[in-house]
Amino acid sequence: MEFAASAPEALEHAKTIADPLLILSDINMPGMSGLEMLPKVKAARPNASVIMITAYGDEATMKKAAELGAAGLLTKPIDFGLLREEIDELHRAA
Repeated sequence: MEFAASAPEALEHAKTIADPLLILSDINMPGMSGLEMLPKVKAARPNASVIMITAYGDEATMKKAAELGAAGLLTKPIDFGLLREEIDELHRAA
């Protein structure tokens, strides 16, 4: 498990970690937004699932995240039971 304090740092982690299975990314981050970072992560690691996290779970944000390749979008505060369900669902689909 790796953590990054900014989008640029997260991109570097995504490129260097051997076969990441799951990436959790906030939408609001320093350096660039998670929605700006998402296509870059998917280009670098197309097989990695990305779940976006946001304080703003509006329809437009959900749609944009899905269009950019997010496997899911969770709103803050994180419901860890729901996160576990999302992870289990991704595992079953794989």
